[in-house]
Amino acid sequence: MEADVETMVRRLLSPLIVYLMRRGVGYIALRDLLKKIYVEEALGRHTAEEAPTDSTISLVTGINRREVKRLRDDALQARKSEVRDPMAGVNMAARVVATWVSAPVFLDAHGEPRHLGTRGSDAEPNFDSLLRAAKVDVRARTVIEELNRAGIVERDDEDHLYLLRAAFTPGTPKDKMLFLAANVSDHLRSALHNLAPDEPPFIERALFHNGISARQLEAVRPALSTMADRMLRRANEKLLESSADSPAADAGLPLKRLRLGVYYYETSAEDQP
Repeated sequence: MEADVETMVRRLLSPLIVYLMRRGVGYIALRDLLKKIYVEEALGRHTAEEAPTDSTISLVTGINRREVKRLRDDALQARKSEVRDPMAGVNMAARVVATWVSAPVFLDAHGEPRHLGTRGSDAEPNFDSLLRAAKVDVRARTVIEELNRAGIVERDDEDHLYLLRAAFTPGTPKDKMLFLAANVSDHLRSALHNLAPDEPPFIERALFHNGISARQLEAVRPALSTMADRMLRRANEKLLESSADSPAADAGLPLKRLRLGVYYYETSAEDQP
């Protein structure tokens, strides 16, 4: 491994290794998982028409052929069993909340999310019209249950729903880990994409301060959170406007996805990245 690559991998893995050790996950468990991922990624990125041989996968991954065969068999069995995407419900709920706090039709005169009826005509914004705007093709009851589970909405005596928070933040440890996996995975993909010399770079910006006092951070932290929330809400408004502009012109074109995120971290000035 080249020295620069080793330095990068060390810094990427160190926080994860510390967390895994705290969770009681040792080297052997991580090694076995890495083998599976190596084989799965090698298979997924094989572009030739014919299936790759075990020898080919072994050459690419450095894993012996016997292990490759076993891992391929395991991967085949896993594909045969239909497993629901664990992020499906979380992504759906997050998209609904983002639309609720961004699309002007679902905001009141003060720019705050309206209380929405669970049913009604299209003359007034309601939860069904919110789902259509968010492009969520799931029954309203299912989405409401997911939002209730996350503690995001409440229902009043007149059967109206109102938001308790202006952002979908995971509540359970499982949901938090799913969010971490999705956000950090895409952030890493974006950063690695930017290492390619001939590819247009994705956005990669970070603000770094060293030697700022704890008192200063305590004073400015709420403002930073508000600024981040405002930026994401405006970005979502722009995307919603764009998707509503000319849907006919997009017919037949391939669909894409994006993730635009903001993160914040603070620690002792002596704790260098």
